Amino acid sequence: MSKLQVALDEYLAVRRALGFKLRLAGRLLQRFVDFAAREGAEYITTELALAWAMEPATAQPAQWANRLGMLRRFAQYCSANDPRNAVPPADLLPHRYHRPAPYLYRDDEIKRLLAAARRLPYVTGLRPITFFTLFGLYVATGLRVNEALHLDRNDVDLVNGVLTIRGAKFGKMRYVPVHVSTQRALRRYAVLRDRLCSDLETPSFFVSERGTRLTEWCVRWTFVKLSHEIGLRGDDDSRGPRLHDLRHRLATRTLLNWYRRGVDVERHLPLLSAYLGHAHITDTYWYLTATPELLRYALRYVERSREGLRP
Repeated sequence: MSKLQVALDEYLAVRRALGFKLRLAGRLLQRFVDFAAREGAEYITTELALAWAMEPATAQPAQWANRLGMLRRFAQYCSANDPRNAVPPADLLPHRYHRPAPYLYRDDEIKRLLAAARRLPYVTGLRPITFFTLFGLYVATGLRVNEALHLDRNDVDLVNGVLTIRGAKFGKMRYVPVHVSTQRALRRYAVLRDRLCSDLETPSFFVSERGTRLTEWCVRWTFVKLSHEIGLRGDDDSRGPRLHDLRHRLATRTLLNWYRRGVDVERHLPLLSAYLGHAHITDTYWYLTATPELLRYALRYVERSREGLRP
C-alpha cells in the first residue's frame, strides 16, 4: 500500500470521526491517490495536484477549483506528517462556485405539483398519498431531501408535532416543530400507510408500496416526472426547478414575512438558521441577497439602522 493511500485512509478516518461525511471528497481523493500511483508519485507536488484538478478538461473552472480545494486540505494533513508533501497555493485556481438564484415557486405551482402527486399511478393506493405528503412536508418545513427520507416512525411525534432530524449535514441532530396542519397531514398519512401496507420491512416513516424506505433517486425521478407533467420543465429540459428550491422558498418567504411585519430580522435570523439546520449562520444570511425584494428590505434595514431609526 502506498504512503499516500495510508495517509488518505487515516485522513478520512479522522475527519469522519469529527462528524464530516466526506462522501464526495472521499471518492475524489481516492481518484487522486490512484492518479498519483499511475504517475509513479510518492508525494504530493503542486504540479501533480494541478494536473489532477484540471484532468476533466471539459469541466467548469469552478469545478477545477473545488477539486483542488479538497486536495489542498488533504495535502495540509500530509505535509504536517511529512514535509516532502507540498501544499498547493490557495490562489492557484481562484475560481469560486457561485450559488444560482433559487427558484421561488408560486402558490399555484405548489398546488399543481401536489395535485399531480395525487394522480400518480399505484398498485395498493399508497404511492400517491406518500408523495403528496412528502412533497407537502418539504414545502411546509424546508427539510433537505434526505432529512425527510431518513425519518423513522419514532422520529415523528404525531402528538406534539415535532420531527427529530438525525444524522443531518455534519452529523448534527435537531428538532423541527411543525404547524398543526402539517401535523394532521402526517397523522392522516400514517393511518393510511399502516392500513395499506401492514407488512412493513423498514422503520421508515415514508415508504414505497413494497413497504421499503424510499430512495433519493426514486423521489428525485418522481419529482422531475411531475415537473414535466405540470409545465415546470419543458419536454426536453434536463434542468429546471429543483426539490431543494422548496427549502429556499420556505427561507425566503419567512424572511419576507418578517420584514413586512416589522420583525427584527437580525435578532430572529439565528432562529431560522437553527430551524433549517445550517452549520453556520452565514449560510442563512445568504438568503438576504437571494432575491431582489429581500435585498431591498435588507438594504433598507441597514440604512435605517445607520440613521438611528427603528428598523
